[in-house]
This record gives sequence, C-alpha cells and structure tokens, in this order.
Amino acid sequence: MTGVALTGLGLVTPFGVGPGAFRAGLLAGASAIGPLTRFADPARAGDPRERVAAQIDGSVCGAPVGGLKSRLTETVVAQALRRARLPRLPDGALTVIAGQTPVSASPTAFARDFESPRPGAATGPVVQVPHACASSAFGLALARDWLLSGGADVALVVGVVTLNPYDFSSMDLVRAQSGRGAAPFDVRRDGMTLGEGGGAVVLETFAHARARGIDPGIALTGAACLISGGSVADSQAEAIGACVAESLDQAGTTEVDYVHAHATGTPQGDAAELAALDVTAARLGWSGVPVGSHKGAIGHLLHASTMPAVAAAVGFLKTGIAPGTPGLTEPIAAERMHVAVGPVRTDRARHVLVDGFGFYGNYASLVVSRVPGGPAPNGRVPAGPEPDGRVPAGPEPDARHDPAGDESREVEWS
Repeated sequence: MTGVALTGLGLVTPFGVGPGAFRAGLLAGASAIGPLTRFADPARAGDPRERVAAQIDGSVCGAPVGGLKSRLTETVVAQALRRARLPRLPDGALTVIAGQTPVSASPTAFARDFESPRPGAATGPVVQVPHACASSAFGLALARDWLLSGGADVALVVGVVTLNPYDFSSMDLVRAQSGRGAAPFDVRRDGMTLGEGGGAVVLETFAHARARGIDPGIALTGAACLISGGSVADSQAEAIGACVAESLDQAGTTEVDYVHAHATGTPQGDAAELAALDVTAARLGWSGVPVGSHKGAIGHLLHASTMPAVAAAVGFLKTGIAPGTPGLTEPIAAERMHVAVGPVRTDRARHVLVDGFGFYGNYASLVVSRVPGGPAPNGRVPAGPEPDGRVPAGPEPDARHDPAGDESREVEWS
C-alpha cells in the first residue's frame, strides 16, 4: 500500500477529550453550538452572529484566556504520542504546526490564543503551515511527502484553534457567520459557526512502525493540495474536483465508501463542494456514497478543521458507520451522492475522502484508508461520556494497531 501509517491521533472538541467523545456526539447528532460567553464586542452587541459559537468549557481544562491554546496543544500531542506508543518523538522527527502565525515577542492574552505555540515534544525540524482553513490538511500532506521522500521516519502534525476576537472579526468582514448555527448542506443554511479545539496526528513510514512492533491498521494513502486564483471566499468546483482526482490517484483507488466534506454551512461553498463530488461520482461510477460534515456539531475549527475530520474518517473505517450531519434537516439536492442527515451503515469501509478548503483558493483532499488484511469493521457505535466524564471502553481491540487507542483512558487533560 502506498502512503504512510497513521499510528497516533489526539483530539479535543467541545464534546470532550479524545476521538471517542467526538465520534459519540457526532453519531448522536448532538450539537455543542450555543451562546458565546468567552468575550463580546460592545460595538456589535446586537448582532446575533457575535453571540453564537461552539466553545470548550473553560472549567474543564482550567486554562485562562491566553493559556488555552497552549493547554490544548500539549493535550492533543500527549494523546497522539500515547496512542502511537511513543514515549517521545525520535530525534529528527518532523513537526508540522497548522496555523496562521507563530508566537510574537510580546503577545496580548487573546493574541496568545490566536498565535500558534511550538509543541514541547518537537525534536527535529518544525514547519509552520499557514493555508487558511486548509492548513491542517496541507500539513498532513506535507508530512506524508516528507516521510515518503526519506526526510524522516516519523512526523507529528498538530492544529489547534481557540475562539478569539481576531478570527471573529475576519469572518465578520466576509459576512460568513450564521446567526442561528451552521447547517451544512441544508437548503436553509446561512453561514458557518466558529468552534474551538484541535488535534494531533502521528504519521510514520510503514517500515518504522513495523520495526517497533506496530502493525498499522490505518494509512494516509492520498494527499493532494492546490492553490487556485479567483474569489477570496468562494469555492471553485473545478479546483475541488482536481484535488479529489489527484488524491484518489495517489491512493491508487477510484472508489471511496464515505466522504467527510469540508462543508461549513455557507450557501456558495457547500453547493460548490457537492457539485464537484457529484461530477466525480458520475465520472467514476459512484452511487449513493454517503457524505457528511461535523461543522453543525462542533463548529468550524478554521485551520484545525481537518483534525476532527480525520477522527471521523478513522471512526468510520473502524465501525463501518458513517456519521450524519448535525444541523442538517432538509438536504440540498444531489444527483449521485447521498447527503447523510443521520448515521449510515455501509457494506464496505476501505477508503474515506476528507476535504479541507480555505479562503484565497486553498484546496486539499486526503484519502484515509484501512490497511488491507486488517479486521473487518465491527459495526459498533462508541458510547458517549458517562456522568463522571469518563468515556467507556468501546469495541474489543483489534489485532492491528488502532490510532484512536483505548478511548476509556483518554479523559484527562495533559
């Protein structure tokens, strides 16, 4: 199999700590979108778009404004390394930070929750990847290429976003925010909702993983990126289609069993993405492939938005159950794709297409695949958090390495 092994995955979302909490909320159709309480702009106090967001409960992580992004970063990195069974990154490992800016010399408190901290786990080259809301997808593509070219054996990709006035102001300039909450692919969608959280992914060459006793079950097999001209904010169906085609070609497949879309809930962007997928489906003979989005559940994590998408892809490959699209009640028309309102159980779970797009013509498509010869999807839905915040153990562990690890133990902030 081409590509690289995905051996570790860490995640924090408004649903809680760990991929299991996220997937449970997504499969249940839950939404963490609600009133924004972190900050307010008195000049726009009457604007409903300034009052809706998906935020992490500050009491859970115990981090004040200015310290939340660093706390989230170290938490998801620690999860990913633990699930990869790595006590530390090996010397020379690549670290990719998906974010807009590095930390400045004298940041304000909110600036520290906007800028991108360097993970303490880094042991080798550190690369900053700023490609707007496609940053984490671009970062994963860079890490894959780096490993395949022999630049390193292991790579860590991390992307975290926290709610701050800077991002709200930028989205306000392009009038992209919803006043009631994102509804991806819905006929009544009226914009995105900002969220916070993020994730970390450990990628390895197959040879390195196997040399240390890991039998990989999940791989990043395709990763295509494109920077296109045109509108600042509008998505181009042709560019999306080109990215999808290239990622599938890299993965050596013409079929996918689920698409986790970028779909943020904007009228133009969702329509362009679905149109591109329908064209691809017609060209490759797809029919009824489920497509969904998480952004009506936990909001849009901007440059970190591909991290929960990868977690959704891994969950699907593990269970064969495609999550639905929280916030969606009346889907826009699709010719060949199946716009999933609720969870869909599929006959096969081999490849997932993950889209990640950004303003100023940034497009990326990834293919996340189950390694051939591994166990079949178990069809079980992960349980949600119990009252004490712990995530119960899910399915019995597979013989092959699961990058989501033992979800019952991923309940503490690092």
